[in-house]
Amino acid sequence: MTDIEQAIEAGKRTVRIEARAVAQMEQRINGEFARAVDLLEGCTGRVIITGVGKSGIIARKVVATMNSTGTPSVFLHPSDAAHGDLGILRDDDAVICISKSGTTAEVSTLLPVFKRLGVPIVALVGNMTSPLAREATVTLDASVDEEACPHDLAPTSSTTAALVLGDALAIALLERRQFTEEEFARYHPGGTLGKRLLLKVDELMVAGSSIPRVKGTVPLADAIMEMTTKRLGCTCVVRDDGTLEGIITDGDLRRLLHRTRDISAVPASAAMTRTPKIIRPGTLAAAVLEEMERYSITQMIVVGHDGVPVGVIHLHDLVKAGLRGEDAA
Repeated sequence: MTDIEQAIEAGKRTVRIEARAVAQMEQRINGEFARAVDLLEGCTGRVIITGVGKSGIIARKVVATMNSTGTPSVFLHPSDAAHGDLGILRDDDAVICISKSGTTAEVSTLLPVFKRLGVPIVALVGNMTSPLAREATVTLDASVDEEACPHDLAPTSSTTAALVLGDALAIALLERRQFTEEEFARYHPGGTLGKRLLLKVDELMVAGSSIPRVKGTVPLADAIMEMTTKRLGCTCVVRDDGTLEGIITDGDLRRLLHRTRDISAVPASAAMTRTPKIIRPGTLAAAVLEEMERYSITQMIVVGHDGVPVGVIHLHDLVKAGLRGEDAA
């Protein structure tokens, strides 16, 4: 077998072993899991999550997931805890301990302290006969048949299993608390995700005197000048009372020029689209972007309930605001 073939086979074997470990986790989502969810939901303080080494890295990720989904959490390094950081712990907190062996000295040292404070302990443990498994209030089985490491030493399958179990707890808590998209966005104000869920069209639209607008009775040349001056590629056409009658876009002008070359006597109303796509103030900017992409248009008029244009939004402004692309949160 060549080096390339060996590398490919090693990668596939790792995926197979870890996928099998994850599949086995589903069979362990049972009454004990539900007890853990009840315990964590009933916590009026924070969820303190601890672990050493690779388990500590998984603990940090679970903390991040829980914090972003409505369960206030803090990572506590066991070594630091034994040297003063236990001061963050309160009797209304709950603890999640992550350990493959369940015998890690640093974690074992903390168990009597947790017990003394009366805080409930949820163990995500790979050894169901270990001290941690016995001492925990609720014990969740995170054991695996084998590590993906050919020597069965480097934590691979076991950390994947613990991560999946931690995610399962976080999502079960999210659903139990009926955590909404709006609440999720509140904790993700940066990045595409927060913008998609929070940013309103009012924050991006051109408003006031910057809105291009003409009456339908003016010469088309005046409408073109308004479009050129305001540089949005369109102009609103309004009635005498200021309500929207239509829109003229660059595309409308091109279509008109296919019918007639002499526009000297043409009124603006002759070129306008009478039923343009409009949106209301307060509409999510992401929804506006979806509408523009659905209808292949680059501008939309924001119209109040009285029918008067209050803004114009351009596709470029939505893209510039970062509403496209992957979220980095």
